[in-house]
Amino acid sequence: MRNVIGLTGLVLLLQGVSGAIDHLAVQPFMSLLNLFNRVVIPRVELLADHALLANLSLAALGALVMVAADWGQPSGSR
Repeated sequence: MRNVIGLTGLVLLLQGVSGAIDHLAVQPFMSLLNLFNRVVIPRVELLADHALLANLSLAALGALVMVAADWGQPSGSR
């Protein structure tokens, strides 16, 4: 279960970083990593006004989820 949560955190981190890059320098193609930036952000007015902050917050949330997934795991079982 921790692997699934860690993978989810990694995807969130990558989507946030990719969205921030897409916001600063437009990427020419739509991919799964740009889904949050190109689908969710334009539909939520508060996020649309602060798109870069929303993408960086998503990346920080992903990193936090990755750390939380690994939290408390004994060091010998990795």
